[in-house]
Amino acid sequence: MRFVAPAREAVDLSVFSRPPLSQWREFDDLLRGSEWPGIDALNRHCKPGSPRFVAQTPELLADGLHYEQRIFERGAIATRERNWHDLLNALIWLRFPQIKAALNARQVAEIAISGPKTRTRAQCALTHFDEAGVVVLLRDSALLGLWDAHDWHGLFWRERRAWRDGRIEMAVFGHALLEHALKPDQLLVGKALAVVGARAGPVMDAIETVTATIGNGESLNDPLELRPLPLSGIPEWHADNDAENFYGSAPCFRPLRAGRRYPSPPPPTI
Repeated sequence: MRFVAPAREAVDLSVFSRPPLSQWREFDDLLRGSEWPGIDALNRHCKPGSPRFVAQTPELLADGLHYEQRIFERGAIATRERNWHDLLNALIWLRFPQIKAALNARQVAEIAISGPKTRTRAQCALTHFDEAGVVVLLRDSALLGLWDAHDWHGLFWRERRAWRDGRIEMAVFGHALLEHALKPDQLLVGKALAVVGARAGPVMDAIETVTATIGNGESLNDPLELRPLPLSGIPEWHADNDAENFYGSAPCFRPLRAGRRYPSPPPPTI
């Protein structure tokens, strides 16, 4: 069933006080105001040299360009006004322009090969990450074994402290995840790219690593590269996860499919 975001005036403001939306407080003027922000308000947050947001109108679409080509060739991000999905996509561009630009360049390269009406496996992977992506930094490689085995009880309950002591950190990248978080009690599942390094720096370094692997074609060539990560299992991310049985009963915690294997994640490059 297609997700339908709540009307702006119907959003329970408590969702902005817990993850993942609580991690976007620098954009409170765009998220929490009673009125929808306009295109000019979005562009005031843009960094110099980044693409700009433009209203998606029939006149704009008449140029015949694919959405990704318009960004790549003209630096214009077609944006529907009064629309949560596009507003949250704008926030990702504002915080993570480097990954967005890498995804855009890869999409345009794929379109040049296969045409605008055919989706390659790489395009599917790029889109899945764009919509539901999470960048995960693991400083304890033992956690990767639990994750790859879909041992959700181990990853989120037995190793609960790891989510607080810095052994694992993550940054939500997918704007569809943020949109789903507008409704309380949603079970959020991200599609993750991981970076593993015992002496890794801050999570932003992992983001730089992921950006490089996307840009050079080392990652996101197939959707099966992406590790599912039930974000609702992270402490404080869902009201029910203080109970141990949550990790065996909630439908977001799916077992590993027979034969499923994940690629080895890269170490930090910085």
